[in-house]
Amino acid sequence: MTRKKGLLGCGIGYYVVIFMFMIQIQCHLRVLAILDPVDFLALQSIRKALEEMPGSNFFSSWDFTSDPCNFAGVYCDSDKVIALNLGDPRAGSPGLTGKLDPAIGKLSALAEFTVVPGRIYGPLPQTLSQLKNLRFLGVSRNFISGQIPASLGQLRNLRTLDLSYNQLSGQIPPSIGASSELTNVILCHNHLSGSVPSFASQRLTRLDLKHNALTGSLSPNSLPPSLQYLSLSWNQFTGRVDGLLNRLNQLNYLDLSLNQFTGPIPARILSFPLTNLQLERNQFTGSVQPIDRVIIQTVDLSYNRLSGQISPMLSSVQNLYLNNNRFTGEVPSIFVDRVLAANIQILYLQHNYLTGFEISPTAEIPISSSLCLQYNCMVPPIQTPCPSRAGKQKIRPTAQCNELRG
Repeated sequence: MTRKKGLLGCGIGYYVVIFMFMIQIQCHLRVLAILDPVDFLALQSIRKALEEMPGSNFFSSWDFTSDPCNFAGVYCDSDKVIALNLGDPRAGSPGLTGKLDPAIGKLSALAEFTVVPGRIYGPLPQTLSQLKNLRFLGVSRNFISGQIPASLGQLRNLRTLDLSYNQLSGQIPPSIGASSELTNVILCHNHLSGSVPSFASQRLTRLDLKHNALTGSLSPNSLPPSLQYLSLSWNQFTGRVDGLLNRLNQLNYLDLSLNQFTGPIPARILSFPLTNLQLERNQFTGSVQPIDRVIIQTVDLSYNRLSGQISPMLSSVQNLYLNNNRFTGEVPSIFVDRVLAANIQILYLQHNYLTGFEISPTAEIPISSSLCLQYNCMVPPIQTPCPSRAGKQKIRPTAQCNELRG
């Protein structure tokens, strides 16, 4: 009996241990079961394809024996991942390196996917097109290469597409332009080429394509009037834009600089609610005659082929660049008054064919203002520092001035 009792005691103790062990296993499984198994495995694959840059500890919380919904950058709703932000979002923090694993496409409820600046390379996974709920895609300032997947145009809920500052090449897929819900398209600082597709979304407010190798012309109906921010600078666009710009009356920022646009600058855009108007280094021609006082903070029309007299309506601009054009005649006196009152911070008129600027040689230009008048058809009435690229010649050769008058 004593032995049996001992065995019975051992038996009970054994079963107690087993029971407690099973409880622990069930608790452990319950922790892991918080997240959908498909999402759990997808996160594992994503993690294996990436490494941290020196100084980063972003993945320190990614312990797959605990609840992945508590991982840094992972946000869940019920048992599904709805947002994935890879990398420490603090400015200047080290990023990640490696590739984006195709398993991202298995996060079926994902609505937001972002990657902080780092050294992630390789193509964008084609499986991104499986994310039917995706609203925000931001993979910028990395080394993503290859082409933009045309299948991204199938994402009918996508609102923001930011692939800026990468090494993407090829054309912008027409399917992206055809997407009807996009509000922000930011593809600047890549190696994209070819023409720009027409954008169908009447919700599009921001289009940034600067610093690429895009070519062709823009038809009047290629961009929606909903645009508020448009930057196409540092490309190879050609043709006229007056028909297009006249429709974009909601713009508050416009940069078409460093292209080969031709034709006139429509007077109407100078009445738009713009803060910046950057049209420099193109081939625009004709006169600039605003229909009302221009209240834009910065207007840069330099390095074009603009002509005629300078309109007094431009005198309300704080930073005005009219240099390196073919403007003629005397500068309206209101410009002198506003420069001396420090209401104009920058007034660059060099390298034109201007014949007068009525200011006293003893006048003192406010320290907060910059004025340059050299290389016109007059002796500069006042000596002011000019940018170094203006050269050293103070007066345009008489023969050139006579030739323009003729």
